[in-house]
Amino acid sequence: MSADTKKSAFPLLPIGLLLLAMTSIQSGASLAKTLFPVIGAPGVTGLRLLLATIILFVIFKPWRLKFRRSSLVPLLAYGLSLGTMNYLFYLSLERIPLGIAVALEFTGPLAVAMFSSRRPIDFLWIALVIVGLLFLLPIGDNIESIDTLGAIYALGAGVCWGLYIIFGQRAGAGYGAATVAIGSFISAMIFFPIGLMQTGVEVMFDPSILPIALAVAILSTAFPYTLEMIALTRLPARTFGTLMSLEPCMGAFLGIVFLNEHLTMTQWLALLCIVCASIGSTSTAVPKSKIEKVS
Repeated sequence: MSADTKKSAFPLLPIGLLLLAMTSIQSGASLAKTLFPVIGAPGVTGLRLLLATIILFVIFKPWRLKFRRSSLVPLLAYGLSLGTMNYLFYLSLERIPLGIAVALEFTGPLAVAMFSSRRPIDFLWIALVIVGLLFLLPIGDNIESIDTLGAIYALGAGVCWGLYIIFGQRAGAGYGAATVAIGSFISAMIFFPIGLMQTGVEVMFDPSILPIALAVAILSTAFPYTLEMIALTRLPARTFGTLMSLEPCMGAFLGIVFLNEHLTMTQWLALLCIVCASIGSTSTAVPKSKIEKVS
């Protein structure tokens, strides 16, 4: 059985796993937000990264790898972008609804996907993103509809997500899935001390907080990453990317369910523009092999 046949067979299972992974990630974000009043976004970031690193080390055992000097810079950049992405995203969640934060953050990987091509149709998707951002961002008469600093944090997280993809591809070339554990370790070494300094040892390691923080680490990292890896090996890349485009709407829906964060019709329209741009960009993408043949 060929790889293509394997990826096309029984698609409902990997699609279900991917939807479950997205639900897990956004549920973890909703749960993390409930800890903000206790230890703040920096504390949640640091504790999540520390616990996630421990879990990922147990799963992937990265100490068995032989590191090359040429891979150190991409690994460091990958870990730094991973940690900063989480830090800025949680800072944005302190100020704006989950669905809006996810949508603004999603512009990072969307930009990476779109600007890698120069075809006319890609400008349509860029225009849709711009329309979505005009509806979503606090501009002009819309200035009071969303916290400005929260939007800036979310967009900054999006930039880091784009860098995470770029450096993750370079860093993961020689280490595979274990790259996630290495990157998580690097980010934890940077952002756990920051969270600890801002929160304090007693509050950070309060026994009543640790179970929730562990659940956040599992829901946001270990469980969804494993499911995504299984789905990615069984779905075409285009299908995978298209389904991932639903994540902003998933975040908005779970924000309503768990956090009682209701969006306006204008904000839903903005989400729709960004999701349509992402689906369109993914579904019309030219496979790498075809690009190489043309060139």
